[in-house]
Amino acid sequence: MKNYIYILLLAINMSSCQNRVPQEKADIIYFGGSILTMEDLSPNLEAVAIKNGKILFTGTKSDTDRYSEAATKMIDLHGKTLLPGFIDVHGHLTSRAGIMDAVDLSPDPYGTVNSIKDLQNTIINYLKEKKIADKQPIIGNGYDDAIMTEHRHPTRGELDAISKTNPIMVIHASGHASVANSAMLKYLEIPESIKDPEGGHFGRDKKTGKLNGKLEENASFKALLTLTEKMNKGKDTQAQALQNLIKVQEEWLSYGQTTICDGRTMGESVALLQNAASQNLFKADVVYFPDYEYFKNSFNTFKPKYMHYENHLKLAGFKFSDDGSPQGKTAWLTQPYLVPPEGQSKDYKGFPIFTDEILYTDLKTLFQNHITAQLHVNGDAAIDQAIRVIQRLKDENIYKPELRATLIHVQNSRPDHIQKIKELGVIPSYFSTHTYLWGDWHYSSVFGPERASFISPANSALKAGITFTIHHDSPVTPPDLITAVYAAVNRKTRSGRILGPDERITPLQALKAITINGAYQLQEENRKGSIKTGKLADFVILDQNPLTIDPERIRDITVLETIKEGKSVYKRN
Repeated sequence: MKNYIYILLLAINMSSCQNRVPQEKADIIYFGGSILTMEDLSPNLEAVAIKNGKILFTGTKSDTDRYSEAATKMIDLHGKTLLPGFIDVHGHLTSRAGIMDAVDLSPDPYGTVNSIKDLQNTIINYLKEKKIADKQPIIGNGYDDAIMTEHRHPTRGELDAISKTNPIMVIHASGHASVANSAMLKYLEIPESIKDPEGGHFGRDKKTGKLNGKLEENASFKALLTLTEKMNKGKDTQAQALQNLIKVQEEWLSYGQTTICDGRTMGESVALLQNAASQNLFKADVVYFPDYEYFKNSFNTFKPKYMHYENHLKLAGFKFSDDGSPQGKTAWLTQPYLVPPEGQSKDYKGFPIFTDEILYTDLKTLFQNHITAQLHVNGDAAIDQAIRVIQRLKDENIYKPELRATLIHVQNSRPDHIQKIKELGVIPSYFSTHTYLWGDWHYSSVFGPERASFISPANSALKAGITFTIHHDSPVTPPDLITAVYAAVNRKTRSGRILGPDERITPLQALKAITINGAYQLQEENRKGSIKTGKLADFVILDQNPLTIDPERIRDITVLETIKEGKSVYKRN
């Protein structure tokens, strides 16, 4: 009898607690649609309540209604889908801002330059329409030999045919190569006798031995820095740079991202980001990774800023570019490219940027200071080097997995890398859009069928219990994580070939890679990445539910609204 009375009293008490009116009231309550949490214990919700930019309560609509009052804004999703704001773990915000004024040379599906003739006509039309003066330098961005009909880079002569007086440089879609015309080579004071820099290459005509205008890796990066300095000399460029930065922030927001990455901050761009933050111009959180080699001598000035947000800006580590681009055929491989680039022998395997000792010494400095790193590694030889060097530092008790060092791209991965990555405790971040945009090129020209089938091996990582992320690498593509999810789920190339069907993952697994896993990579999983009480109210609203539509229609999903800490920061008309 006593037990019965005790149970009855307990039930009455629990009922009383559930019906108790909460003291805190919500600013906003979302309901009436699909709410995907990315939390395994409560994957779907009926409603979510927001207070002061944080999630106050999640649960059923009736339970959530207890948090409402007259001032609470009730937002009916009308069947749309709400999920955590997307997290960009590797893009290039300042690079995109820096080329805003460049001539757009993107091919299909994001542009119309699908041949060298298209490229020439686009620049010629630009010169006419903008009434560009003779001798004014011109920069074009986004041409892609993998997609253009000729499947080759333009030449110095083909750019000379556009103009012999205007210095012209066109940047490859990968960002790892460029081509200059004769006027640009003269403008940059690049002589015919120039030697290749370490980690870079100047292309030459096989017959004449003269420069053909192509610049790869460090040769291209240094030329672009020089070009920018010359073009901006004597000008006050800060106001325009800030304006461009805020414009490109809107691009990221329009694609649903509430955390934005600047994955290789160079030159004056660090000061640009800090200036924008000081003026409270960031609507999203911005994490940046300065190029370590560029800022090595001023490393100590960065240390106090590490992992601390200030007006939405956070230093999240440093970046290393260990090799080049697979679609641009500068990535460092252990086996030759299927079809070598023009001017290279059949045993060409790309090339490294660093020696093991340089990478070891630099990473040692970071890890001893408990600072993490992103390592750009596309080719399997570069992946081998990163694993080799970090393993050495781990064996010396200098690298610890809690630092969450990240291997960026990991395109030409091999099956034996998976267990090594698992044991090492690093995070692979896959550029999954490659399977869609460049999958056919990798299959027929870069790697061949076997190697191409294992690019971005997300399912192998998943089965091994590895936490992985997915990124877009903008401006290599637009800041489009929905296409990256589509590619990871379907692995369908532009021609319709399924590239590595065993590496496909589910839509939920792909969404976790751009939400909760992204938060984990950036060491913010306790405050972002899922819809859970106490976390930031960072959301995106989509017009369709990625978990219920045909997976092949994921690319058609549209971002309707982006919400940062309870405030709408982007809304589609």
